[in-house]
Amino acid sequence: MKIIIGSDHGGFSLKKKIIDHIKKQNLDFFDAGCYSTESVDYPEYGKKVAVAVSDQQYDRGIVVCGTGIGISIAANKVKGIRCALVHDITSAKLTREHNDSNVLAMGGRIVDHDTALEIVDIWLKTEFAGGRHLRRIQAIEN
Repeated sequence: MKIIIGSDHGGFSLKKKIIDHIKKQNLDFFDAGCYSTESVDYPEYGKKVAVAVSDQQYDRGIVVCGTGIGISIAANKVKGIRCALVHDITSAKLTREHNDSNVLAMGGRIVDHDTALEIVDIWLKTEFAGGRHLRRIQAIEN
């Protein structure tokens, strides 16, 4: 699985923790920025990650800003993206099972870093359940 990850300055610290975590798992990833805590605009990074996933350059994306709200909105503007803002483990599992989310958003100032790493693990390993959920996703896309 190929993963692309991006953040603004508010999510930079959590993004670094996530990158360290996925490196330990030998997962294939690309850091799309930002690269410091200097103020930047979250839509740039949300869109960059979403476009790369939509174009199938990457299988899944992870985006982080201060709350996760703005960057998730930006990512969801890209056709074919189902970006889920998640701050708990149950939502991480269900957004994959039921919504086949292809981008995960989190708030670096909202979710503690240990929980965020658990969220990433569950989100990456959970498969889409299909069935009735596929019909619902198709309704969203049309």
